[in-house]
Amino acid sequence: MSVHTLLHFIRGFAMGSADIVPGVSGGTIALVLGIYERFIGSVRAGSKALTLLVRADLDGFRRWMGAVEWTFIIPLLAGIAVAFLTLARVIRDLLHDQPEVMSAVFLGLVAGSVIVAWRLIRRPALLHAAIIVLAAVATFVALGLASGTSEESVGQMAEPALWAFFGAGAIAICAMILPGVSGSFLLVVMGMYGPALTALTELQIVNLLAFGSGMVIGLALFSQFLHLALQRYHDLVMAVLIGLMAGSVRVLWPWPGGVESTAIELPQDDWVIAVVLAAVAFVIVVVVGAYAQRLEASEEAEGAGPDEPEPTGPETEPDASLAG
Repeated sequence: MSVHTLLHFIRGFAMGSADIVPGVSGGTIALVLGIYERFIGSVRAGSKALTLLVRADLDGFRRWMGAVEWTFIIPLLAGIAVAFLTLARVIRDLLHDQPEVMSAVFLGLVAGSVIVAWRLIRRPALLHAAIIVLAAVATFVALGLASGTSEESVGQMAEPALWAFFGAGAIAICAMILPGVSGSFLLVVMGMYGPALTALTELQIVNLLAFGSGMVIGLALFSQFLHLALQRYHDLVMAVLIGLMAGSVRVLWPWPGGVESTAIELPQDDWVIAVVLAAVAFVIVVVVGAYAQRLEASEEAEGAGPDEPEPTGPETEPDASLAG
């Protein structure tokens, strides 16, 4: 196994670990690690290839499959899958037993991610700062309208149908790849967090297949839009994503009960430990983010990843007509 393959697996493991936690997004981790646009690009190429296969355009299918960065995406997805299978039960227990400590750590991670993501804006301007503030306030207020991830809230739906697992997977995966938008938290809002976590920890194959199918469809559709938006309005999109991350700290505020409540109250009990852990997590993310961006820049300089195929017509590249 090469060093790059191992790094991609570890990155995927970190993304998968984050996606399990309500309030934390795997997209946030991808941003911190400097692989966000690379990840979206490969997913978009794969979904484009599948679309052309359905249309029986085999030539276009082969070209777009060649545009997928397989040496990057395969170990990354493997890391995500391993994290889901091995950490779901552990993180669930930690959130139940140590909600304030866990929430403080995640709060520091997301706060540090905001600093890292700001560095990704190519030409920072006052407009971007205004967008960040507006998105952050809107997200902060919106999250306050939903209940937290208490034991009562995660059990809202008993024995959901397969279509519910499919729909939940499609919606959650769109949020999971958006920094600051937690797919797990949306599952809580939909009443599907408990059933989805149970399906994962108890390996309910049929339910997992339905949930996974929804994830594939949702990711394929949403990645097209996100890739196009990042290509044409990179800095504006990044500003919105940063605002989403900043506003999401409401879900992670450690008091009064960690991620079990979206209420904002003053620190209670052993608040010093929580503050120290949040500060340590913040520093780690900023340092790791800086290193990851340098590493990613060196990988790009080495020519990592195949080139995207040139559009050959409306069937192969439907959005080519919008370029001019």
